[in-house]
Amino acid sequence: MSYAGDLTPTEAHELLNASENAVLVDCRTQAEWTFVGVPTMPDARFVEWTRYPDGSSNENFISDVAGGLTPDQPIVVICRTGGRSEAAAHALTDAGFAEVYNVTDGFEGHPDADGHRSGGWKGAGLPWHQG
Repeated sequence: MSYAGDLTPTEAHELLNASENAVLVDCRTQAEWTFVGVPTMPDARFVEWTRYPDGSSNENFISDVAGGLTPDQPIVVICRTGGRSEAAAHALTDAGFAEVYNVTDGFEGHPDADGHRSGGWKGAGLPWHQG
């Protein structure tokens, strides 16, 4: 693992609240932010890892996230279930950020046997709002 580590949604929320300069980066798509909702955290950044609807890579992801941040600032990255945010955490670490975390189970969590998502940030009852 090249990034600082994985955090549960609750651990991520605790770190974001405990650290004065920690930043949450939601790397889902604009459509997900609008139709599913977003975490409610001060100074959260919303930067697509991949673009909707074609799934193309956001070639400006690092520069879009990095503006105004220092290399030692804690960054917590979240997506829907933890896959894109893990890739983004690796990329941010490779770009020189020293303390980057991935949120396991992401914003919505993995689907259950019936295909419903009830975990992640939303399922943990952490602050969020519908876009």
